[in-house]
Amino acid sequence: MSSGGGKQAPKIVSKSSAGGTGAAGAGGGPPVMPLASPLMGKKKKPFLGMPAPLGYVPGLGRGATGFTTRSDIGPARDANDPVDDRHAPPGKRTVGDQMKKNQDDDDEDLNDTNYDEFNGYAGSLFSSGPYEKDDEEADAIYAALDKRMDERRKERRELREKEEIEKYRMERPKIQQQFSDLKRKLAEVSEEEWLSIPEVGDARNKRQRNPRYEKLTPVPDSFFSKHLQTGENHTTVDPLQGLGGLNTPYPGSMTPGLMTPGTGELDMRKIGQARNTLMDMRLSQVSDSVSGQTVVDPKGYLTDLNSMIPTHGGDISDIKKARLLLKSVRETNPHHPPAWIASARLEEVTGKLQVARNLIMKGTEMCVKSEDVWLEAARLQPGDTAKAVVAQAVRHLPQSVRIYIRAAELETDVRAKKRVLRKALENVSKSVRLWKTAVELEEPEDARIMLSRAVECCPTSVELWLALARLETYENARRVLNKARENIPTDRHIWITAAKLEEANGNTQMVDKIIDRAITSLRANGVEINREQWIQDAEECDKAGSVATCQAVIRAVIGIGIEEEDRKHTWMEDADSCVAHGALECARAIYAHALQVFPSKKSVWLRAAYFEKNHGTRESLEALLQRAVAHCPKAEVLWLMGAKSKWLAEDVPAARSILALAFQANPNSEEIWLAAVKLESENNEYERARRLLAKARSSAPTARVFMKSVKLEWVLGNIEAAQELCTEALKHYEDFPKLWMMRGQIEEQCENMDKAREAYNQGLKKCPHSVALWLLLSRLEERVGQLTRARAILEKARLKNPQSPELWLESVRLEFRAGLKNISNTLMAKALQECPNSGILWAEAVFLEARPQRKTKSVDALKKCEHDPHVLLAVAKLFWSERKITKAREWFLRTVKIEPDLGDAWALFYKFELQHGTEEQQEEVRKRCENAEPRHGELWCAESKHVLNWQKKTGEILAEVASKIKNTF
Repeated sequence: MSSGGGKQAPKIVSKSSAGGTGAAGAGGGPPVMPLASPLMGKKKKPFLGMPAPLGYVPGLGRGATGFTTRSDIGPARDANDPVDDRHAPPGKRTVGDQMKKNQDDDDEDLNDTNYDEFNGYAGSLFSSGPYEKDDEEADAIYAALDKRMDERRKERRELREKEEIEKYRMERPKIQQQFSDLKRKLAEVSEEEWLSIPEVGDARNKRQRNPRYEKLTPVPDSFFSKHLQTGENHTTVDPLQGLGGLNTPYPGSMTPGLMTPGTGELDMRKIGQARNTLMDMRLSQVSDSVSGQTVVDPKGYLTDLNSMIPTHGGDISDIKKARLLLKSVRETNPHHPPAWIASARLEEVTGKLQVARNLIMKGTEMCVKSEDVWLEAARLQPGDTAKAVVAQAVRHLPQSVRIYIRAAELETDVRAKKRVLRKALENVSKSVRLWKTAVELEEPEDARIMLSRAVECCPTSVELWLALARLETYENARRVLNKARENIPTDRHIWITAAKLEEANGNTQMVDKIIDRAITSLRANGVEINREQWIQDAEECDKAGSVATCQAVIRAVIGIGIEEEDRKHTWMEDADSCVAHGALECARAIYAHALQVFPSKKSVWLRAAYFEKNHGTRESLEALLQRAVAHCPKAEVLWLMGAKSKWLAEDVPAARSILALAFQANPNSEEIWLAAVKLESENNEYERARRLLAKARSSAPTARVFMKSVKLEWVLGNIEAAQELCTEALKHYEDFPKLWMMRGQIEEQCENMDKAREAYNQGLKKCPHSVALWLLLSRLEERVGQLTRARAILEKARLKNPQSPELWLESVRLEFRAGLKNISNTLMAKALQECPNSGILWAEAVFLEARPQRKTKSVDALKKCEHDPHVLLAVAKLFWSERKITKAREWFLRTVKIEPDLGDAWALFYKFELQHGTEEQQEEVRKRCENAEPRHGELWCAESKHVLNWQKKTGEILAEVASKIKNTF
């Protein structure tokens, strides 16, 4: 105690000394009150009662030091005491945890292992210092710098990592890749070689191969009941007891359990009752305790069970589960047919066919009125047994059509089938299905007799009436159809059949009357006229060859249910739909009706003319065009189509007369003037062509007329006349670029390169946005060896005409022809940035790549320009270069279908077929090209517009272009 008092005393002394009291406290006596001082009455000091300044320690100037007592900091805490924060996270919930954490944070790891010569210590040496605002700003600046530097290096780093990964994969491929070639060779292994491979032997010893598992035999209930009587409870046999048996050294007792009271016997009856109770409880889980009705939809339940039925290789536990569930369903509701069918099918699937047959026969006993169960039984049973089953089914269900049909199917002899079906018709005479099946087996004469009886029994069956009408003579068929109309006044097929009958017998004037009467009668009987259904019937008539009926139906229903302002648009769509379905007469009838309603519509006449051109004969086209120009004399294109048709038929005088009539209707029409000139020039009547052009220049002077005049003189070899005409034309039409082009090309042909350059330069001053002029000038400079000047011209052209794919393409090709492949690749990248959706650029980019990268580039091109013909053509060429003939042909066909006007596609396709196709395929491509009459394409125009080829036909130009294509790709 004294030591404790000695320790406390100095604190009291120190505190009292700090406060300025006497030393009386040291002696342990009561404190002495201070005497009143004369200074007490003086004025109070201003700092008294105010808070002390920051960091002030009382008495520090006199050498006194501050101290802290337990009352200042609270009581001492044990390391395991909980902290004040009730929601502290794990690891901070006790005082010891927090102290340890603070100590860990304060201690710096200054070990040598944590030191690096370049980076210094791994941790922060100043983490214990205060984290101020300028530190936070410095950290943010450093983080931004790191992020910036990382972004600059990111692309290079990712590329390097990708290359390293690819290199690593090439050096150390996966096992799967190492054996891929051997796997591919497995396809060549025949079945005999595969079966001759020896089995792998088992290298284990006999004990490992055939382990003897511990056998556990269940003890019979009689064993327990016998020993319960003696009150013994041994669980093991003592080996030391020889023949003594199961004698226990001391008697024991056993809790009675399932023993009958008063005896030691095991009551087996109670075990059976408990088992049944447990099963009843499980089954009652799917039953409603109030009404006794099942709460599970039995059909859906059995559908689920069917989905559970496994195949032959299914899991045995699933089969057992399905079998158990189906058994419970059968026992719960034995009169439910789907349960028996599902059970039989389960056994059939698992291979137990006899069990399935037994089950389904039990089902027929429980569900004698179920059609499905009898049919399933007939399906599962073999031939003769199946017949017996069906005979039994007929006794129970004499009105079942399906069972009779099944019975007929089981018969192999036709006479037996007829006998069964006739017996069926005696019992079920109203079944249309039975009558149809029976009639199909009969000869035509017997079938007619049967059908006459069938329509009496089933007067509402349209199919039977129509079948009878087909077998009857013309007069009888008319009577049959009249009776059918009386019995079924609401069916349109009877009326249409009557119209087809009249048409087939030459009474075409009756067809329209019958169809009109049909519409009136059906409306009177409350039938709504469905326009789409009637048009479908008309298409079927067209396909059956009943043209008059088809046209009559179209005329009768084409205007039903359409607003007046929508008629033209809807009828054109209907015509296109009929053409797509192959019903050409329907389309012709729609166009004929539309032309009656809109006789002055040029667009309808044009659509009808193109239809006749593609699907009709030359005579029908010319007849239509004669009517067209009579109604629309101002439509130049109709006159020109008529003249062209006559010209193609080599009837030049008729073509001239048509154009003469066209002149009268359209005086001074440029198109008709030029058509007349072309007609004469194509037929070698050059003087007449010159006179016509001279007349046109005087009466209807246009830039095209002058251009055709220059072209005629140029191709005929009159260069001076061509130059004079060109000079005269440029006085009037200096902003027409084709004249400047022709002037430059004529000079080039005469080897006057300076004059040609001058012509192109003058033309570009007048027409700076003509891309073709820029290209001609660039190619001229390249031809004379001025590569730098050609490059400069193209750069200037791109400035004048931004986003021009043709100029970019020429720049790329210029560098490529000069052997500067790197520059051409760079230019292509810039071109694709400026024109990302240009098909010609993407098509060129595919073949600028090395062969392994072309496929990837073609995928990118297709993503950007999915329906561009140039890209599709490039993909076709790519497949061609890889010798994938079928795919290449598919892509060529797709290209010419999307853009039949692209001559390059036809030429490449023809070249492809010349190399890889048959003569028929080559001829087909040539014919399709001639019908399409392509006008565009880089290679195509170079040949078709050449002065030496001016009189060549489309087929000749196709062969010429194809011959000049080389498989450089």
